Amino acid sequence: GKILRIAPNVTSSTPAYRIPSTNPWATSSTSRREIWSYGLRNPWRFSFDRKTGSLWVADVGQNKWEEVNRALASAGGGRAANFGWDQYEGRACFEGPCTSTGKTFPLAVYAHGTNGCSVTGGYVYRGTRYPVLAGRYVFGDYCSGRIWSVSAGGSSRQTPTLLRDTSLAISAFGEAEDGMLYVLDYKGSR
Repeated sequence: GKILRIAPNVTSSTPAYRIPSTNPWATSSTSRREIWSYGLRNPWRFSFDRKTGSLWVADVGQNKWEEVNRALASAGGGRAANFGWDQYEGRACFEGPCTSTGKTFPLAVYAHGTNGCSVTGGYVYRGTRYPVLAGRYVFGDYCSGRIWSVSAGGSSRQTPTLLRDTSLAISAFGEAEDGMLYVLDYKGSR
């Protein structure tokens, strides 16, 4: 999987978009010029921290590990980042030979099982109503309904903090203008 970066063409419908000149392969004749980041298995929701501009990507694993990736804006915001798939699932070698050279490893991982089986990306909380969440990236799991957080400004390797253990099938998060976060339940029940 890849993350693409385009600039919609607002002056004409042909072409519908243009390639930003700062894309890593903007002038390539062998790679897709739209590519910004790669090495993702199944990115399920990504967002930008409204305060820092850092990129956050939740990536659904194959057999054992779910991961949360952070690409700091101050370090390029994921420009040309290789998040490691399919050599790595989370931080574990998946399909060797595995080499860490040139890889951007996840900030946080959690194992399948009681923790869940399918990470759902969220947002860095920048609201004011819940100070304990300020500056924390909030995310969940579709299978287990668990909601976790990690420190947005913390170290490059963290263990998620469990916030809630719910019965929701968490399919997405939403962010309001005031920074409040909303959890979407796939089941749609009240």
